[in-house]
Amino acid sequence: MPEADSTAFSRVCPACGRRVPRKVAQCRCGAKTPAEGVAQAASESDEAPSSSDFAAGVRFGLIVALGLGVIGAGAFLITRRPPPPPKPVVAVARPIPVEEPPRELSAAGPVSPQPLPPEPPAPRPLPEVPAPQPVTAPISAASLEDIISDVMPAVVLVQTSESRGSGFYVKADTLVTNVHVVGSYSSVTIRKMDGTTLPARVELKSSDFDIAILKTSNPSPTQAIIPLGSSDNLRVGQEVLAIGSALGKFQNTVTRGIVSAIRHAGDATLVQTDAAVNPGNSGGPLLDRSGWAIGITTMGYTDRQGLNFAVGIDHARALLEGRSASSSSNTVARADDIRELSPSLASGADKIRADGERAFEETVAEQAKRADVLDGEWRRFREYCSAGQITGSFDRPWFAMLAPRSTTGQSIFDCGSYSSEMLRVATSFKDTMVRATEEARRAGVYPGVVRDALRKYRLSHEAWGR
Repeated sequence: MPEADSTAFSRVCPACGRRVPRKVAQCRCGAKTPAEGVAQAASESDEAPSSSDFAAGVRFGLIVALGLGVIGAGAFLITRRPPPPPKPVVAVARPIPVEEPPRELSAAGPVSPQPLPPEPPAPRPLPEVPAPQPVTAPISAASLEDIISDVMPAVVLVQTSESRGSGFYVKADTLVTNVHVVGSYSSVTIRKMDGTTLPARVELKSSDFDIAILKTSNPSPTQAIIPLGSSDNLRVGQEVLAIGSALGKFQNTVTRGIVSAIRHAGDATLVQTDAAVNPGNSGGPLLDRSGWAIGITTMGYTDRQGLNFAVGIDHARALLEGRSASSSSNTVARADDIRELSPSLASGADKIRADGERAFEETVAEQAKRADVLDGEWRRFREYCSAGQITGSFDRPWFAMLAPRSTTGQSIFDCGSYSSEMLRVATSFKDTMVRATEEARRAGVYPGVVRDALRKYRLSHEAWGR
């Protein structure tokens, strides 16, 4: 390519001979170039381009073409680049809308609200999977041993000076027993399973149903109690338990049987059972298989195996709630009404005991009449035949003849045939009293009953017990 002519862009300074660019109006030496020279060179250059201008243009075009090619190649490569991998879709929880504060009003008027961006679609709910059902073992009933262990501390021995029976706690300060256990006493002594004793007062009696309610003072908050069930829903063949103080000695004896029948005696509902019941069990609880009281053991025939009865617990519940012990269901006539069975009438050992008490009372009453006659004979005997002194205290003064050591001085037997006859009559009286006391003991009459009868007729003497 021919080199561009340098005269197209510069000129020679006329003063120093240096080349000065045409656009510069003054040389370095300070000489000024004529202005027309610059304009003329420029016009000549415009009118007739030289070969050097043509070469420069060609070079400029090549540079532009090369740049455009590079740009085009880059654009081609960019369009051919493989697309990036798709981004994983992430489920985004729908944001909780927040209430925007009220917009301020401008002078020009209210600002129109900006449209909210569209809400993203709610994620599709996953199908519900049912929770696995827990596997539970079948609930088994409490064992017989556990039931007995729970109720045993609630059963007590009830004793008076004449009798021994059973009872059981229904509240921390309340017990249930039989009337024939407490007798005519206003207070009794109860002995718990652990051996502790405490007094209890007779709060309420119902002789028609043989139920007595006892109350204690300062009850223990941890006292075990027996819940009251009902005899209305009992079924024949249902298993039952009886707990009591057998024979008044073997405290908290447990026996088991079934409900033999449901009987009715007058207004009383009686639960017949074959569970073993002995004297001393009276007043104790008859329990169902869950440990609830369904009756109060009240009678049993010792000469008839498996024939025992308990008063329905519903009668006791009525008394505790201040209602009449008679239930409304007892007003209906029944074919199985057994008149000879009544809780107020003793049977078995209780009946023998009651007969013995009555016989002893009659004997003592007859002997008291004889004793009144002997009182007059003794006064005449002391006036004519005896001057001795009698030591000791006797219900009847002539009882001293039956205790010779109780006299001093002249013997009361020093009056011939009169004293012998007096001694014979007194000895006969003694033999009758000894025989009556022994028969009462064999009949099971309690010592307290014997003692009270003798005091009543002024016939107490230690000789009757020999």
